Amino acid sequence: MLLAGPTASGKTTLSLALAGALGGNLPAEVVNADSMQVYRHMDVGTAKPSAEERSLVRHHLLDVADPDEPFDAARYLSAARPVIDSLRLRGVLPLVVGGTGLYMRVLTRGICSGPPSDPAVKEELILLEKTRGLAPLYEELLRVDPEAAARIHPNDRQRILRALEVYRVGGVALSALQKPHGFSRELFPTIKIFITRERGELYERIERRVEGMISAGLKSEVEGLLAMGYGPELKSMQSIGYKQMAAHVAGALPLEEALFSIKRETRRYAKRQITWFGGEADFVSFAAEDLEGIHRFICQRLETGRR
Repeated sequence: MLLAGPTASGKTTLSLALAGALGGNLPAEVVNADSMQVYRHMDVGTAKPSAEERSLVRHHLLDVADPDEPFDAARYLSAARPVIDSLRLRGVLPLVVGGTGLYMRVLTRGICSGPPSDPAVKEELILLEKTRGLAPLYEELLRVDPEAAARIHPNDRQRILRALEVYRVGGVALSALQKPHGFSRELFPTIKIFITRERGELYERIERRVEGMISAGLKSEVEGLLAMGYGPELKSMQSIGYKQMAAHVAGALPLEEALFSIKRETRRYAKRQITWFGGEADFVSFAAEDLEGIHRFICQRLETGRR
């Protein structure tokens, strides 16, 4: 079962409640599908489930990589499938929870093949992005692979760089490689739920979450990461919250400006998540507070699957 939703919509709280509600008939364990919660030492800024929450329901795929380790959809798939297969063999419902749409897509529909990463090409693209900005690289992607560019947000640094890397390494557009695969076939039966909140309420929750992160010690967490040698150029450290706070720690960004930027970028990220999952097949939307309706829907789907 997949439980998705925009950031700050309440996925963690709902997943714990669902696991408790389902536990009488079918035990459930949570499998993380958040691309940032896989990293060790990054807890506050990723809104990672607390030790207390993890003690209530077993969680998988949290803290499985160091912040300087490459971690992409292919690695996520290779890590998640054995966990899910093991849970199913034990009669446990895998409750895949997160907001990283690509991770959920490859988990249920597989991944298309592409050229392996080329460190030299990747480094060249990163250098270009640092010196010229992301906009010229997105313009290049529009020229060489307009179909992929149409699906990628102009601020989605990771996907822009990867699509350009694929083209420069193999000379073939990423969209052309993806077409034969199509992500069109489900690998196994799946229940897909997307939780929603009224836009104003969601933005208020984002405001409170960001302010809570500051109170919980985001600055200290970032200072600790930098002290361990995890520099601001790392992919993990370029994520929302860590990028701004690292700039603040370096004296390049006042705290109020960092806070404003984190809130703004988090709102934008939530909008992109809503757009992504709106285009994904078979996700059924529920209000985030409708635990009873979600529980009833899951039980009906599970019963239908047993017949």
